[in-house]
Amino acid sequence: MSLFSDIYAVFWADLRVLRRRALRTLATSLVNPVLYLLAFGYGLGRGISFEGYSYLDFVVPGIIALTAMTSSFSGAGSKLHVDRLFYKCFDELLMAPIGTLSIVFGKSLIGVVHGLISSFALVAVGLSVSPSFRASPLLPLFMAVLIISCFVFSFLGVLAALLVRSHQDMGSFSAFVIVPMSFLSGTFFSLESTPEALKMALYLLPLTHSSQCLRAAALNQPFPLASLIALICFGIIFLTASIIVLRKTSV
Repeated sequence: MSLFSDIYAVFWADLRVLRRRALRTLATSLVNPVLYLLAFGYGLGRGISFEGYSYLDFVVPGIIALTAMTSSFSGAGSKLHVDRLFYKCFDELLMAPIGTLSIVFGKSLIGVVHGLISSFALVAVGLSVSPSFRASPLLPLFMAVLIISCFVFSFLGVLAALLVRSHQDMGSFSAFVIVPMSFLSGTFFSLESTPEALKMALYLLPLTHSSQCLRAAALNQPFPLASLIALICFGIIFLTASIIVLRKTSV
């Protein structure tokens, strides 16, 4: 019980901040996904089909995966790195009698909430515009994968925030890791059309597995269990790395 109470204590402090900015957070996090949906789904993708589906049906799950990644990563990472480098209030948390696992999980949960708020809003849009998505019997599985994805990218956000040494470093991490992953992980195109060497490289990205799982569940395709296992493994790696980095920071 002490573990859960410690996690809740860390999480509650960030949740109070989010409650005051919930509408603004939701609005800003939906700008890019909605623009992608309009530009790619209704603009460039009109009349194009992928794997037997309209491009709109194909791209909606990918955009939801992208939204889960960006919102969860920024929700967990942005506030943590500002608290650590600018306000210096993260040092007080390190001095508190709270375990490193509780700190990492507590800081990650706020990213999960960010990701779920934005993703569920986009899911509502997807249900209204994508007939195949709306008719899929695998929506409970879709929601489970979405929650797992939010945890994975929240852990990545915490890890990045603990590693960077300046605000510019956080921007560089996003520019060199998050942005390329956004466009190269099968969110807007089918990996079947890519060269084999590139495909193998793209499967080293967690967003690729998130997109594959969400698309299969949304379109009632054979579910890629291997991608789900890989996604969970990425989450364990990011969580473990965050704990190791935090313990070294606390010394």
